[in-house]
Amino acid sequence: MRRTGGLRLLSAVAAITAVAAAAACGGSSARSDDGPTRRGSAAARTIPSPTPTPDPVAALVRRMSTADKVGQLFIPTVQGTTAATGAAMVAKYHPGGVIYFPNNLRTARQTATLSNGLQRAAAKDGGVPLLIGTDEEQGIVSRLPYITRFPTNKALASTKNPDDDVRTAARVTGEELRAVGINQDFAPVADVNVNPRNPVIGVRSFGADPKEVAHLVGVAVDAYRATGIVATVKHFPGHGDTATDSHTGLPVIKHSMATWERLDAPPFQTAIAHHIDMIMTAHIVVPGLDKSGDPATMSKTVLTGLLRDKLGYDGVVVTDSLSMAGATMKYGAPEAAVRAVQAGADMLLMPPRLDGAYRAVLTAVRSGRIPQSRLDQAVTRILRMKQDRGILRSPYVDASRAADIVGSAEHRAAARKVAAHIRAGR
Repeated sequence: MRRTGGLRLLSAVAAITAVAAAAACGGSSARSDDGPTRRGSAAARTIPSPTPTPDPVAALVRRMSTADKVGQLFIPTVQGTTAATGAAMVAKYHPGGVIYFPNNLRTARQTATLSNGLQRAAAKDGGVPLLIGTDEEQGIVSRLPYITRFPTNKALASTKNPDDDVRTAARVTGEELRAVGINQDFAPVADVNVNPRNPVIGVRSFGADPKEVAHLVGVAVDAYRATGIVATVKHFPGHGDTATDSHTGLPVIKHSMATWERLDAPPFQTAIAHHIDMIMTAHIVVPGLDKSGDPATMSKTVLTGLLRDKLGYDGVVVTDSLSMAGATMKYGAPEAAVRAVQAGADMLLMPPRLDGAYRAVLTAVRSGRIPQSRLDQAVTRILRMKQDRGILRSPYVDASRAADIVGSAEHRAAARKVAAHIRAGR
């Protein structure tokens, strides 16, 4: 896949910024061909209109090829513990991000070196820096084998000072992720776990009280964002009341709209009020919200009608893994990717075959099934988020310092303090 020569991210942003600065102060040095203006004349008294500052993200989107834009929608896995294999994939597809799993992660320094290598591959020929994410919820869902350990969200919510403990866990986790070049966390969980038979959420949730869950989600989002991490709440519209695991089946949740508004919506509303960076979709069917029978990930009624229009969210929407059975049972993986974008998803996580999903989306854009305006909207959101979180400006980390931050004495002391609170609160 040939990269369009006009795509030069860093130089484009710098050039546009320079033009904006020149436009802002250029009036004082401008020279008229009509000769000097007499003092006190009408021309001298006229105040020129300010020149609008160019938007570097909008300019970049205009310069990108359709193929590069489609690449930005994808977050695939990477292979190995060094950048070589992943770099080849990045060079071929130009994805918007990648996701790490334990097979990628050995030590803090190794992970930081891997992250820098992948970022260099993404930036080659002026490309766009990557989101580098992982599922580091702590507790039972933890990917980094060397990270400072904290307990589950349910345990954190059980202490006498849950705000402090949730904030501490998110802060330490965010600082350690950033140290190794991971700039995105697929956390916190915003599901309200009201079904004791739930096989996939359970203790990953802050609890069964929507008000308490909403409050603690807001605390966690603020703490993650303060560390520079792109936080991601999940799983919209709410995966808490199911006895089916969407990894292996397609759950059906029988909540009415009124029940959803009372029970499932509050944590997502709070996350939006706290400027959440990303919201992850759920592969669940909720007939009370959409009678089509489509999973929420592929439902325009849910992603655009509810999340965008009703809740007012204009950030990035990312699917849950498209390798899960709940995503592929009805349409198959390539078509699921197309339908997710049509429904309002901006990023597509872990398609089982990246090449097939990429080509399906690219073909859908070129044929008009996915309008160019929908593609541009998604890419603009992605790039705006990367700009706002500093990823476009500074994607690299100091690998030599990673081990000093991960597992530091201060972080270990914070973890022991939280653990003591949990023991005392039970």
